[in-house]
Amino acid sequence: MSMNAYAAVKWIWIGFGSFWLLAAFVQKRNARRQSLGSRLLQMSVVLLVLVPFFVADRRAGLLSRHFYPDSPAIQYFGVLLLSLGCGFAIWARFILGRNWSGIVTVKENHTLITRGPYAWARHPIYSGILLALLGTAIAVGTIMNLLEVPLAAFALWLKLRTEEQFMLETFGAQYAAYRQRVKALIPHLI
Repeated sequence: MSMNAYAAVKWIWIGFGSFWLLAAFVQKRNARRQSLGSRLLQMSVVLLVLVPFFVADRRAGLLSRHFYPDSPAIQYFGVLLLSLGCGFAIWARFILGRNWSGIVTVKENHTLITRGPYAWARHPIYSGILLALLGTAIAVGTIMNLLEVPLAAFALWLKLRTEEQFMLETFGAQYAAYRQRVKALIPHLI
């Protein structure tokens, strides 16, 4: 991987993480939250994704091998997907506003958001994160990074299921109709 592409990947994720950390301070009070057991299961899967990404020795074994020949064009395509994914997730976070939470909750005076990226996907933050992880896998090019994408998808699927239940219980027929119109992650597909 070229040093420029590697630096871009690193700085995009640092910027994304910094934004997310700062934005976490602006939320409504919780009216209801997911159980501790549910949260621990989701966090366990997330750790399976994050720990290898940040601490694994990239020189060791099969997982550190590249799944495509070294190509700056492919690496920068990955950086582009990473950027688009982070941008989409940030846009969704802005639109969601104070309804956002890092854990599954229903906020006081919670509102159902269906505009902006929520008109295309019910969980556009997850869509953006998955696109960003796929972009990272392409930019970095290792089998380990590629395997992190389905692991992250599984972790987000666990969280998505709980969120869907909370939204159905809170918004009833209004959310059911929204589910009929808008796919969960990928417009018109999934």
